[in-house]
Amino acid sequence: MALEALIRGIWNWRWRLLLAALLLYASLAMLVWFWPRSFVAQMVLAPAETTAMATSTLLTPVPMLQPALLDSRPGGNFGVYLGTLRSMEAARMLAAQTPILAQMTERRGSGLPGQLRRLFDLRIAADADDVQNYLENALSPTQDGGTVSWTVELPWYDRLLALDMLERLHRFGEAKVRADLANMARRRITLLQASIATERDAFARNTLYDLLAQHERAALVMLADEAVAARLVSAPMVELRASVPNRPLLLVLLAVVVPIFCMVVAACLLLLLRAGGA
Repeated sequence: MALEALIRGIWNWRWRLLLAALLLYASLAMLVWFWPRSFVAQMVLAPAETTAMATSTLLTPVPMLQPALLDSRPGGNFGVYLGTLRSMEAARMLAAQTPILAQMTERRGSGLPGQLRRLFDLRIAADADDVQNYLENALSPTQDGGTVSWTVELPWYDRLLALDMLERLHRFGEAKVRADLANMARRRITLLQASIATERDAFARNTLYDLLAQHERAALVMLADEAVAARLVSAPMVELRASVPNRPLLLVLLAVVVPIFCMVVAACLLLLLRAGGA
């Protein structure tokens, strides 16, 4: 089929395409407009390794090979902190200390999705796995351009709960990293003290004393510094108006995509009719 004939056929269907585009746009716009919106809680962080004078030398291992200049992945204690925010332990903490399970269950059981779940006998009650899936999909840490700061965002339907969950996640991640570092330091101090008590060589004992002093200083740093993983640049806060999803942007995108979709479908139908007639 020639291009001129295809364009002529689409032009002949212009009123049908216009009506189909209007109906499709109206139905999709209605879905977007009634889509439940969420409040976004956010905080700005900086890795403690780059903002603490003693932490950077006592609590962060120095790699043998430095990463590439374009490598912006988080490392050290801050990388462990970000991974902790999405862990199953964090999900269980939120499930035990916040009403997120009740709100998830209520939301899954309401409306048309809830009716479909009851019709097909699907699970409605939420559990810790659902909370972890929510954290993996919704929690978004992003680096702020070329700076060392990171913005962590967490959307949820309940404004106060969104802020509460983000604050709890920050405290949990920081406490987790601090506890791991403290346990590691205590184990190494105990082992070094036992080795020093049995070591007969003076040179080896001096080396062990140096290692023991380093780990004891690291333990003191964890007690003195308020942040060993992530230092708060901007405290957790939540917006006053729900912004997710962005309805105006989605409506504009639909206004562009729907006519193109209708024209592509019309072109496919014309090609199929021409092929069938041939």
